[in-house]
Amino acid sequence: MHRIVIIGGGIAGITAGIFAQKNGFNSVILEKHHTMGGECTGWDRQGYHIDGCIHWLIGTREGTPINGLWKNVGALDGVDIVEPESFMAVEYEGTTVHFYRDLERLKSSWVEISPEDKDAIEEFCRDIKTLQSFEMPVGKPADMMNIFEKARLMLSMKDAGMIMQKYGKRSLNEYANNFKHPALRETLASFSPEGFSASSIFFALAGFTKGQAGIPAGGSRAMALRMAERYLSLGGTIQTSSEVVEVNIRGKEVKSVTCKDGRTVEGDFFIAACDADSVYRGLLKGQYPDQAFEMRFNNPEEYPLASNIYIGIGYAGTLEEIPRTLKFQAGSFKINEAPIKYLQMTHYGYEPDFAPKGHTAITFAINQFQRDLDFWEELEKDRKAYKEEKARIGAEVIRAMETRFPRMQGKLKLLDVATPRTYERYCNAYRGAFMAFWPTMQGKELNHTGKIKGLNNMVLSGQWLMPPGGLPPALITGKDSIMRLCKKLKRPFVK
Repeated sequence: MHRIVIIGGGIAGITAGIFAQKNGFNSVILEKHHTMGGECTGWDRQGYHIDGCIHWLIGTREGTPINGLWKNVGALDGVDIVEPESFMAVEYEGTTVHFYRDLERLKSSWVEISPEDKDAIEEFCRDIKTLQSFEMPVGKPADMMNIFEKARLMLSMKDAGMIMQKYGKRSLNEYANNFKHPALRETLASFSPEGFSASSIFFALAGFTKGQAGIPAGGSRAMALRMAERYLSLGGTIQTSSEVVEVNIRGKEVKSVTCKDGRTVEGDFFIAACDADSVYRGLLKGQYPDQAFEMRFNNPEEYPLASNIYIGIGYAGTLEEIPRTLKFQAGSFKINEAPIKYLQMTHYGYEPDFAPKGHTAITFAINQFQRDLDFWEELEKDRKAYKEEKARIGAEVIRAMETRFPRMQGKLKLLDVATPRTYERYCNAYRGAFMAFWPTMQGKELNHTGKIKGLNNMVLSGQWLMPPGGLPPALITGKDSIMRLCKKLKRPFVK
């Protein structure tokens, strides 16, 4: 029986392990952290649970191919799906703009705000509805398809292609200027950072408005642990606190990997289900470079990486009347000398186990990009200054909350502040990235097979291989790694 060693116990690694076991392999997952899930995680602080990943999950609509794949790996099988009525609400100078799940309600609420934008609003909603036909392909990877399968795939992607042609090379800021009302302009422009493609908002809202982007009850960590249980039930082996630090290569074959504690794990095949940079420049010491990745890593202007500052807040009260995710103006607040115009608040009032009774867990995510990542990398060298800055940011967020919600004064507790360095430290995430390369107008999408040139029995898997990154690509590429291996060994693939 062939033995597969999987480096990384995130969503891609667990998925690869599940399909390895289903297809008759003997597999082991080596995970750096003490908890499975990688960046799909959450943590407990002061009686609260901070959900660290899922804002929405593509694949929650019953009967769709990606929903079937999530259920196959145990992520959503028998799990309730939370479907907030609003994707996000954005406040701007006294006006609140809602991204409602009901597309007709979204349209009518926006027209009520700005009748003069009726034509632009209707076009916006029509294009979202058009894109609802798009389903993320989860069958064979393109490199395994025959010409007829590729033609069917292209045909199924025609609506997505139309949206990309219309908006892919337009910035969101440019698109927002189609709207006359300042609240609508500001809401659209603030959806993604400046310079990013307008297409991103259409893909996000198409999934949400057709019921394909809900939230699994129990949150991120619970979902990852359900998948780990499915893997173990199939006979797989998990070794946590087992960070791989060296790959032992003879010729074109990987023979074993060495963990930080000195243990050596041998195998016939190796799947690096982890950060691309930590594989190519770390484990492989730059000796097996990949041109597509190197070009992107060395060109952060066209291929930016995004991380965030993630703040957990405990509130001694309930928030039933506030949308799950609310973006409000932050006031005078700076990080790394850059003004923070908005704060994006997500509350978990629908999760009773995330907080003591009568209390609510709240998180804030503040996007961080290249300049910010440099700042945090330098600041962490002075641990005292680093901790002081985290505490200052937490205090600023609480101040902004108490200004916006006076009834919260004296009822807020800072639970935790994670920075890009936190993601790098716990998950080996390159520069703290929680997604792959973000879609800009200049950048080209990367669709990668995971093959590492010069090595016959080791591949890369995970979110870095498919746009836009995140959990669905991790799921799909984990499965694809085993599909390709089955093809290589000339054996049927078992779903």
